[in-house]
Amino acid sequence: MKKRFVFFMIGALLILGACGGNSEASGSSESETVTIGYFPNLNHAPAMVAKQKEMYEDHLGENVNVEYQTFPDGSTFMKALATGEIQGGLVGPGPAMNNFISGVDVQIIGASSTGGTVIVSRDGSGIESWEDIEGKTFISPRVGCTHDVQFETYMKEKGITSERIGGSMTHVTGEPARYQSMFENGDIDVATAPEPWASVMEAEVDANVVIPTSDVSFGETLPAAVMVTSDDMIENNSEQVQKLVDAHKEAVQYINENPDVAIDITIEGIADITDQQLEKNVMESAWERTDFTYEVDADVIQEFGNSSYDLQFLKEKPNFEGFVNTSFIQ
Repeated sequence: MKKRFVFFMIGALLILGACGGNSEASGSSESETVTIGYFPNLNHAPAMVAKQKEMYEDHLGENVNVEYQTFPDGSTFMKALATGEIQGGLVGPGPAMNNFISGVDVQIIGASSTGGTVIVSRDGSGIESWEDIEGKTFISPRVGCTHDVQFETYMKEKGITSERIGGSMTHVTGEPARYQSMFENGDIDVATAPEPWASVMEAEVDANVVIPTSDVSFGETLPAAVMVTSDDMIENNSEQVQKLVDAHKEAVQYINENPDVAIDITIEGIADITDQQLEKNVMESAWERTDFTYEVDADVIQEFGNSSYDLQFLKEKPNFEGFVNTSFIQ
């Protein structure tokens, strides 16, 4: 059962330091701030498009000041959501699930994209297929993150597991933007790479695709990123949540109708955050492995959670009742 008092206590202690407040009535004439969180990854392109095109601003209205905050991983994003530092945004389903189970008041209110997770190996590592990964070192953004679970689920089905659960693979973590330099230094053998970083490493350091998006577990069904907000926002400011979702849906539709422009916006958005200017041909390659959609299937989320439990990332088999809320995307 969710421990709602955890969120209440954290909020009570830290509300004075929160960047954005949602305590004002939605009809108030005073200006308030809504902060949107996202990552510098391709599957978060809807947030970058919405930011560049001022879609959130258009939907929320002139009395709402919209700010944006980027994060290196899901753990820091979810902490910001729990403390009211952000009011919503895009995050991997894994961190959202883990926090829901641990008692943080969070709901998925839409998807952002599917696909985009690619397992690549370092040139010279001798790894050409999944059989060669046994005993090697792999990297993911965080332990138990979305890309980690996808990879470890696939490998477990092949009979290979990480040292964490008695297997042979060594697991390290790091930001995807650093994968290329770690490959160049020989620090890691395999990367669970969210796009566009897989395509970057293919182009820059001759990385080999070992497990493509179409083959990795949940590769084409699981949302690579989901839109989330807090229970507090839904219960006390549902009108504003609807406007956030409407802006997000507009961004997804714009991406699908204007892919060339959306690619340029995403390249610029990633460069602003990471100082890495990606080549357009690299982004086009990454784009082909990604499908942008705001639709989300609760059954797939449950299956992914069950797999996280099987891999011992979770102590109990999860019950996601009340976690996926599709009422805003209808």
